[in-house]
Amino acid sequence: MAESDKVFAGSVPKFYDTLMVPLIFEGYAADVAALVAAFSPGAVLETAAGSGAVTRALAPRLGADARYVVTDLNPAMLDYAVTRQPADSRIEWQQADALALPFEDASFDVVLCQFGAMFFPDRVAGYSEARRVLKPGGRFVFSVWDRIEDNAFADDVTRAVATVFPDDPPRFLARTPHGYHDVALIRGDLSRAGFTHIEIRTHEKQSRAPSAREVAIAYCQGTPLRNEIEARDASLLSLATDRAAEAIAARHGTGSVAGKIQAHVIVATG
Repeated sequence: MAESDKVFAGSVPKFYDTLMVPLIFEGYAADVAALVAAFSPGAVLETAAGSGAVTRALAPRLGADARYVVTDLNPAMLDYAVTRQPADSRIEWQQADALALPFEDASFDVVLCQFGAMFFPDRVAGYSEARRVLKPGGRFVFSVWDRIEDNAFADDVTRAVATVFPDDPPRFLARTPHGYHDVALIRGDLSRAGFTHIEIRTHEKQSRAPSAREVAIAYCQGTPLRNEIEARDASLLSLATDRAAEAIAARHGTGSVAGKIQAHVIVATG
């Protein structure tokens, strides 16, 4: 993973939340929130919370006495998430590294991480930390994207942007968000972290947007793909976005567009 893959700053958090969240994250957030709430947890830790898509979905489902600690490594994303969340005395916001959690052993009933594990530089270490802070019988619930070929818009954008930089194509989407999809590898990493019961389910959904251009802006300007494009030539950000919009329209039509997205949802105990 390139260092720029972890940078969510400047205008990225707003574009991410207003465009990427409804495009690909919201549906999975609702599913994961329902899954976690069904466990009736008294204490939940969310890591890599991003702009708070899961937080907004889960908080209304938790009990009145629940403790909900929401963390992210990136202060800009966490600060933005706070502005989007209604005041709630049950929620504690804290900047934290999922690989070095500042919490006591056996503190939480559930550790939750939606689409963050792909960014962990050492996933076994991150999973070990999740296990450490879980109470006996607690659950680690997280999700990761499936391969890029099963996520139509991400694949379209990656191929289109490569035409702008043929000698050095930006590969953020394939490398990081869609780079940790092998189920056997995920099981192995969790086992090495000490988890003994691992359930993995693959969920396909449809990603929808009012236009191809909105999808292109979301991916090219609302994710760290923007960092890769600007590092090569900031003046070509608009062209890269245009190429992505054209590719999506060519494949999915003009007007409103829809494309397949697919992810793995994992529940681990041990």
